[in-house]
Parts: sequence; C-alpha cells; structure tokens
Amino acid sequence: MFNFFNLCLNLIQEKDPAQKCLRTKELYAQLNNVAEQLSFEPSLSVQSISDAGRPGRPQLVPPLEVPKRSMATVAGHASLIHALAHIEFNAINLALDACYRFQNMPSDYYHDWLQVAAEEAYHFELLDNHLATLGYRYGDFAAHNGLWEMAHKTENSLLARMGMIPRLLEARGIDAIPVMQTKLEQLRDSNAIKILDIIHQDEIKHVSYGDKWFKYLCQLNNLDAETTYFSLMQQFNAPKIRGNFNRADRKKAGFSDSELDHLIALTKDNHEKKSSAHHSNTNK
Repeated sequence: MFNFFNLCLNLIQEKDPAQKCLRTKELYAQLNNVAEQLSFEPSLSVQSISDAGRPGRPQLVPPLEVPKRSMATVAGHASLIHALAHIEFNAINLALDACYRFQNMPSDYYHDWLQVAAEEAYHFELLDNHLATLGYRYGDFAAHNGLWEMAHKTENSLLARMGMIPRLLEARGIDAIPVMQTKLEQLRDSNAIKILDIIHQDEIKHVSYGDKWFKYLCQLNNLDAETTYFSLMQQFNAPKIRGNFNRADRKKAGFSDSELDHLIALTKDNHEKKSSAHHSNTNK
C-alpha cells in the first residue's frame, strides 16, 4: 500500500515537467479509483521545502528583473505564453504541497487539492505545447519564484496558506486572464485565447476551493473570515493589490461584496500613494 503523503512529496521533488504532469494526473486517477489502496498515515515529520523540484531552466530572477518584451515581436508573444506556463507549473507544486504539508484534514480536502494539481498539470501542458508552436520551450525566458516563496512563508499555517495562495495570489489570475485575452486578440492568437478560457473557468473553481477551506478553518477556530483575511495580508506582507477586479467571477469563487469593496479601497489607496510618490520625485 502506497502512502499518499509520500507520493505527493515525491511529485513535488520531481524536476522533469513532463514526468511531474504525467504522474500527478496518474495519482489523481488513483485517488478516485476505489480499487486502489492508498494509505493516509501521517508522516513522522513534514519536510520544509525551500524550493520545489523544477528543471535547470528557466533562470529565476526577482519579479522586477523579469525582462519586459514588446508584444509586437514573436519573442514578446512567446514570453507572455511562457509566463503563463510558469505560473501553471508553480501551481502544480503549490497544490501538491497543500496535500503533502497539511496531513490532518478531512478526505475531501485531499480530493480537492489533488484535483487542482491534476488540472494545473493539464494547463501547463496546453501552454507548453502552444509555446512550441511559436518556436520556444519552457525555460527559454527568465521567470520569478514569487508563488513558491509565499508557499514557503506559509508552510506552518494552513489558514495562512489558503488565504495567501488561492484567495490572494491565484485570485489575481481571475482578474488578469480577461486582460491577457484582449492582448492575445490583438495578436490574433485564437488558440491561446481558447486555452485561457479553460484556465479561467478552472481558476474560479480552484480559488473557490481555497475559499471553502479558508472559511472552514476560520469557523473551526471561531475567527471572522474577512477580518482574518486582511490581517493575514498585513502579516505576510502580501504584494500590493492592483486592479482591475473581475468582481462577478470573484463572487463566484466565494468573495463577499464587503471584501471586494475593501480590496478595491486598498487598490485606490495604493494607486494614490504611488501617484503621490511619483509627483514628489518629479518635483525634486
């Protein structure tokens, strides 16, 4: 009998993207097959993972050092697809780590997050194959490691993990995908637009899983979900909130109107601070 948590750890450590995707989808099929026997015996110790398994490339750089390229060039077009593929590759590891690291949750929790891992693997494959049609492959452009860095920061708290990864960082994808599709329309890349349609619908569901388990933990600990969410953003020095908000789809994922109003107020506050700083610098 195979131990589910050990299998998840092995998958996190797998460096080859094709193998990581294939074996993640296989484990999800195994989890859903009643004839397959998996043990959920907790590990004696859960490893801290400073970085998940990944190929030697892409080169990882700080977010502000990722080169910006003109969308008018094939390289710029490919770099956008590559950035999306990199997010999806990271998301496989994040979902697997949610399964491996937090070993005392109800069985539905593991079904949810392994489903997420399998779907992120599928998304990565779609984008990686599309990247090949543009003459590039995953690893050809520099990328940043912000998603995994937040995963590492929240490794000791499932409440923080659910709040800061799906409900904060991944929720930004719900806002960003329609904007990216507009760019891709200008490039007449109908295949990428179709891929992003698939990713967008799945992303709403993935964020809703984060919402579900975040609120489950808040209820378990007699915490107010909204207050807790915003205090976690401060505690973990979350990246600054930016618009535009896809309010309708965020609501489908579980966000309340009052939360969205609060997020929009933070966005305006950040924008005003940035404008003020810019005027101050130009007046010097």
